[in-house]
Amino acid sequence: MGEGRIQEKVQKFGRFLSGMVMPNIGAFIAWGLITALFIPTGWLPSEYLSKLVGPMIIYLLPLLIGYTGGKMVSDSRGGVLGAIATIGVIVGVDIPMFIGAMIMGPLGGYVIKKFDEAIEGKVPAGFEMLINNFSAGIIGALLALLAYTGIGPVVVSLNVILKNGVESIVNAGLLPLVSLFIEPGKILFLNNAMNHGILSPIGIQQAKEVGKSVFFLLEANPGPGLGILLAYWMFSKGMIKQSAPGAIIIHFLGGIHEIYFPYVLMNPLLLLAVIGGGASGVFTFNLLGAGLVASPSPGSIFAVLAMIPKGGYFAVLTGVLVSTVVSFLIASIFVKQASAKQDDSQLEEAKESVKELKGNIVKHHDIKKIIFACDAGMGSSAMGATTLRNKFKKAGFNIEVVHCAIEAIPSDAQIVVTHEKLAARAKSKAPNSEYILVRDFIDNPVFETISKRLQPINGSVIVEENTDDKEDSAILRKSNILLGLKSMERDEVIRMAGSLLYKSGYVDEEYIEAMIEREKDLTTYIGKGIAIPHGVGKAKENIKKSGMVVLQFPEGVSFGDETAYMVIGIAGVGNEHLSILSNIATAINEEDDSMVEVLRTTTDSEYIYNLFHSSN
Repeated sequence: MGEGRIQEKVQKFGRFLSGMVMPNIGAFIAWGLITALFIPTGWLPSEYLSKLVGPMIIYLLPLLIGYTGGKMVSDSRGGVLGAIATIGVIVGVDIPMFIGAMIMGPLGGYVIKKFDEAIEGKVPAGFEMLINNFSAGIIGALLALLAYTGIGPVVVSLNVILKNGVESIVNAGLLPLVSLFIEPGKILFLNNAMNHGILSPIGIQQAKEVGKSVFFLLEANPGPGLGILLAYWMFSKGMIKQSAPGAIIIHFLGGIHEIYFPYVLMNPLLLLAVIGGGASGVFTFNLLGAGLVASPSPGSIFAVLAMIPKGGYFAVLTGVLVSTVVSFLIASIFVKQASAKQDDSQLEEAKESVKELKGNIVKHHDIKKIIFACDAGMGSSAMGATTLRNKFKKAGFNIEVVHCAIEAIPSDAQIVVTHEKLAARAKSKAPNSEYILVRDFIDNPVFETISKRLQPINGSVIVEENTDDKEDSAILRKSNILLGLKSMERDEVIRMAGSLLYKSGYVDEEYIEAMIEREKDLTTYIGKGIAIPHGVGKAKENIKKSGMVVLQFPEGVSFGDETAYMVIGIAGVGNEHLSILSNIATAINEEDDSMVEVLRTTTDSEYIYNLFHSSN
């Protein structure tokens, strides 16, 4: 296995570890604040309120980690099994079982995932809920028993060994040497894995015993990176010098340490500066007895200040200052030497290197599946996926293109294509995926962006098979194709389409207003002069059966900044309507937009009907 593949696997494992903790950082901060305020040595000592500290650290945080780990493997069902399995390693111990949670959470998700795969398609109709509930209960009970009697004691023993090892390193005065691994590891984007997967569990156990821990400062210390950026600001030139102040704000105040990584990669000798800064900071922390009550995340100076226990400001801030000064002094030597022959292109090259190191750009030989995601997963994304799938097939690329709702994006998705307004929601579902954001689900540069990384290969594209690819005149009836309509306001058009769906028996009347509300949240204009208004969320409860209506407006209807000439109202149950949407997407995917003009001007409803039901 090549060095690059090993690095990729290490990063993937690291992202998985940190992925169990990162979504729960708010809970860690809540625990840290309560600890800092109300323990006997806190800012506002309270015997009554400090009773929250123990249960949060022993039960709440490990259970959240276990649930998140299980959910990463097998969605909410896996999360539940992960939490049940985790309770087995928690009960009966008086130490925070974060390592146990990181083992049992994913294990619970994995077991239930394999069980569900084994029985898929074998459950009699009407027994699905019964089987699902009892299988989760029985498997969860077995996992909890296994964890309690077998895995739990092993993890406790590992904790004791780890604790003794850490104490030996600290007592021997060797703790500053960990910077030899931590600082280069950060540049390789293992920072979250090291911090949340290794250092935080150790720190939390130490903080529970003595009220603070230096381990929370080892990776989060912003000093080494600040020293690097200050050296560039003082001694570099051109765009590199001009970009440094902004990077300082993002790094030191915002806590996004990744911003300084390109500056180190421009001159690898600067690794000596961050290692020196990190080691001197750790030495100072250790010498002055510095520590935090919880992990500061992100690593902003504000987050660090919030986690400092009463009486600990001098020790912590002195350590940050020392690490900054040492890093700055060492970096200054190398930045001065390199500034004479450095140009702006090197910073851009370094940023590209950072993208590759981070692993958020999927390499050409690894692209196997692309997800098109929209709000409901039944309209915009379906047509976008069809368009992209056809382009890949025509170019000879063997790539699977599927569509789904935002909430159904798999956690292991490689590349996700979604609307820019849905980006935040999408990234919360699959934070480690590469995202391509678009404004238009059909007319977009996704194919061009991805094809640059690819080489054509033999073989046909993998496509999603519709469960019902027959012509179904009940989904789109000829009577529901209305051509040559006069232009009107967007909401009137949507209400017309909804009323037609209602009168045709596809939906309840409440679905009409749901279509309009959905349009207010995010436009359903998908490009090429086409809009596909539909309801999402609870509106699906008002759908009786799959149906579509087609309204043509030759003079156009304003959909925000775009103009739609054909409005296709949709009510989708399952995948029945997707074959028609696929045909629409295929029809309008013409380089010269000739079909778009035909759809705008035709007066032949029979032509529209046959086109949308075409199997070609």
